[in-house]
Amino acid sequence: AAGMAAPTMEERKACWGARDDFWQCLDSHGDDAAKCEKLRRAFESRCPQQWVKHFDKRRDFLKYKKKLETEGFHPPEAAGKS
Repeated sequence: AAGMAAPTMEERKACWGARDDFWQCLDSHGDDAAKCEKLRRAFESRCPQQWVKHFDKRRDFLKYKKKLETEGFHPPEAAGKS
């Protein structure tokens, strides 16, 4: 159960820092994960796996939200029907 221990403040800071670096990289490369592989590995090694999953979902959600704000909502049913 040692691996499940809550991260210390130091570890949390390291994790968030790694996440921010990785996300910044994705932002500046149009989400090209290949260009950010090193940062992705740092992010994964500094954060508990559950957090990595959570942050990945969170990023997708934030991107989706931003897309809605900039492009407006398009119901999925409308897609592909011309």
